[in-house]
Amino acid sequence: MATEYETVIGLEVHVELATKTKIFCGCSTAFGAEPNTQTCPVCTGMPGSLPVLNRQVLEYAIAVGLATNCEITRYAKFDRKNYFYPDNPQNYQISQLYLPICRNGGVEIETEEGGVKIVGIHEIHMEEDAGKLIHDDWEDCSLVDYNRSGVPLIEIVSEPDMRSAEEVIAYLEKLRLLIQYLGASDCKLQEGSMRADVNLSVREVGAKEFGTRTEMKNLNSFKAIARAIEGETQRQIDLIESGEKVVQETRRWDDVKGESYAMRSKEDAQDYRYFPDPDLVPVAVSDEMLDEIRAKQPEFRTEKMKRYKEEFDIPDYDIEIITGSKHMADLFEAATALCGQPKKVSNWLMGETLRLMKEREIEAEDLRFSPENLAKLVALTDSKAINSSVAKEVFEAMFEENVDPEKYVEEKGLKTVNDEGALRGVIEKVIAENPRSVEDYHNGKEKAIGFLVGQTMKAMKGKADPAMVNQMLKELL
Repeated sequence: MATEYETVIGLEVHVELATKTKIFCGCSTAFGAEPNTQTCPVCTGMPGSLPVLNRQVLEYAIAVGLATNCEITRYAKFDRKNYFYPDNPQNYQISQLYLPICRNGGVEIETEEGGVKIVGIHEIHMEEDAGKLIHDDWEDCSLVDYNRSGVPLIEIVSEPDMRSAEEVIAYLEKLRLLIQYLGASDCKLQEGSMRADVNLSVREVGAKEFGTRTEMKNLNSFKAIARAIEGETQRQIDLIESGEKVVQETRRWDDVKGESYAMRSKEDAQDYRYFPDPDLVPVAVSDEMLDEIRAKQPEFRTEKMKRYKEEFDIPDYDIEIITGSKHMADLFEAATALCGQPKKVSNWLMGETLRLMKEREIEAEDLRFSPENLAKLVALTDSKAINSSVAKEVFEAMFEENVDPEKYVEEKGLKTVNDEGALRGVIEKVIAENPRSVEDYHNGKEKAIGFLVGQTMKAMKGKADPAMVNQMLKELL
């Protein structure tokens, strides 16, 4: 009988915090600036420069800790993690080993069977990011950009509680939403503001001991994470089946080739020679500070979903999609408050918005149109000032450049013609020019009227109310 194996997975998730300045200095954290333009003596590790903790980093770390049910360490310290690498200007990274800011938490995820499971969080600690190496094959050299050096991170270390790629993705989705709702990070994997390293081992089903684990890096999308987990699980099973040993090491996942390769043998904490950072004072978290941060915690997705159901009476599926993004939920609520039409706002988000997002391959967090303009568009269609096909054209312009729908309709002359006299004249002309369709209609072919409506709309350049055209046609026929 074939041996059955079980995968054991734990994650180290690095999240770049949404502060305007770095963790220990006043340099900007904005993404995409020219190399080495956002640096100073502190974040480039110049001798004699002294770090000072950014209070906002501490507040975000505590807020994430509270949202993930952690115990908050009331007396926390920073440590130096020593390693030599060109993108690490001080030759050490300031991190937290002995007294991390948050410990012993957990988040609930839904399992594939529809049950609920708690994934434990071992700790959350604050640390600084390293710079970025750019390898130039053309010149055969490596360049370093220190803009990212000193950008604040929290590292969320889970317990080895996950057993499949599906559970890992559910856990990451849950973390990402909690952190986005807190406003602590935008968690964009493609920009590196959320990165996950996967610690994975396999063991025979029923075994008490864990197998030898490997750590996989370079995972910048949920799809890559799922593929890497499946690939590494299979690789370890194949090794065990052929009588070989799994080596504890760090591996790099190549998503294009669909395989991983060894980077280095896995270090232990003593390899880094951690010691308390002598330049930074310990962090004492007061009762007042904790109460203040607790009071500022937002309404999270679960409570939001419950409230939407009671307050707005929109379908469960709509609620699930809208609350799946903090930005979309904010858009929905603000537009609904302005126009008082939750179902119509929801229809625009669920229909045209999702369609254009898919077409343009953009995330909900990148939507540029304002709730004010969405509310105006709902009002324009409600008052029949524009018909549905014009509304779609207006929405697309709004989606692209956040145009004001009222001004756009005015400038482009898209208002529906409600002048009965003008419309009657056009319809009479259409009837006169299409005797065959008129005859078909009189002979009981209902579909013929559709053709006549189409001809009228064409003659009106789309600026008529189709229902009104339909009604008038029937009267005249």
